Amino acid sequence: MNKMILAVLLSISAMVVTAQTKVNPVIKNFGTVTEVPFSVENPVTGLGYKIVVEVSADNTKPAVVHDFFDKVAAVVNLHALGGVPAKKLQVVMVIHGPAAQFVLTNEGYQKKFGTDNPNIPLFKELVEAGVKIFVCGQSLNKRNVPIEGVTPEVKPALSAITTLTTYQLKGYAFLKY
Repeated sequence: MNKMILAVLLSISAMVVTAQTKVNPVIKNFGTVTEVPFSVENPVTGLGYKIVVEVSADNTKPAVVHDFFDKVAAVVNLHALGGVPAKKLQVVMVIHGPAAQFVLTNEGYQKKFGTDNPNIPLFKELVEAGVKIFVCGQSLNKRNVPIEGVTPEVKPALSAITTLTTYQLKGYAFLKY
């Protein structure tokens, strides 16, 4: 019996030691990441990080924050967790295709999906953290979304193609979700 109790206590201790702490260092309500104290590969805090993120995927649950918009928050939080100062991190999100319908104002979103736009609070936090958010004008036109129907945190671009190529030519690393 004592051996069984000892085994259970050791198992619980091992779980506590390996459990990771969830954190939100910059984007407080989104993009939750976990601390990894045993990591041997980390961001170089002296580098300047320039990242352009393409988001084009649909969201099958419009009442919930778009998973890939949330991943952009995680990009910011991960770099902050790795010690990269805010002034050394430049992130641009480019939204197009099916993802473009999730940048609507609350009024437009309610008409289309029957619920408030859960992405707006995330967009606000991203912009406050210095993230630039663009939506493809071609995608808006294709979906008959007037610019007045887009939440003000998201800015129109001529196209996702030209925005993505421009930022890549400016030296931004490319991520696609």
